[in-house]
Amino acid sequence: MSQPRPIKVIAVTGGKGGVGKTNVSVNLATALAEMGHETVLLDADLGLANVDVLLGLRPKKNISDVLDGTCSLEEVMLKAGERFRIVPASSGTQEMTSLSAHEHAELIHAFNSIADNLDVLIVDTAAGISDSVVNFVRAAQEVLVVVCDEPTSITDAYALIKLLNRDYQMTRFRVLANMVLTEQEGRNMFNKLLTVTDRFLDVTLQYVGSIPYDESVRKAVQKQVPVLKAFPKSKVALALRQLANKVDSWPVQTLPRGHLEFFVERLIRGTSPSD
Repeated sequence: MSQPRPIKVIAVTGGKGGVGKTNVSVNLATALAEMGHETVLLDADLGLANVDVLLGLRPKKNISDVLDGTCSLEEVMLKAGERFRIVPASSGTQEMTSLSAHEHAELIHAFNSIADNLDVLIVDTAAGISDSVVNFVRAAQEVLVVVCDEPTSITDAYALIKLLNRDYQMTRFRVLANMVLTEQEGRNMFNKLLTVTDRFLDVTLQYVGSIPYDESVRKAVQKQVPVLKAFPKSKVALALRQLANKVDSWPVQTLPRGHLEFFVERLIRGTSPSD
């Protein structure tokens, strides 16, 4: 029997709200789909959905309908482009912001049902360091921490990395500087974060580059179209495609890590004897 193909799972997070991570998630997913990858974007801000708004979509069902058993994950997904689908969250639903550990596990397991037609899953987390954010980040293979040039952004990113390192022994994080005025500004942001993590934590940070500040992003948001589609030749679109190329080169995890994670059954099946 052939081994199931591995799926790349990337959590896009940042600690602080307002750093632009949802825009990064939407455009990264758009770029990966354009490169030929079957891509799904999970809006993991479960109580304050906004991925569907950025894409001008009007979901009739969302992730809460999957949890209460009224429909399957496949049924709530919306097509956002060729090879690009989203899993919308609910909006203004208090109970979705405080799921139990069992409900989180159910949600993560539900993704097994779509695994055969998937190459990349991007998880756009909520802001903050709630249990929900931590559970989704731990369930991913790659953690992309988005920072911007505000002292609170660096502080909150550090708080998130510290929590994941000290409480859950996570040691590897990738960092993206967003809305920078110059490339050097992005590098400086990363160095600020690196200075404190090197001093106080046992982690490895990898700088994956920067995304420039560009008015095209605001205009694309108003149009409810990804900036890659609305302004494909803009500086920001070029940088986002470069980010997608880097993400595409990241190796895919093929071994289970011993805790709840997306598609872990496939990893276990893939490592079992087949002859």
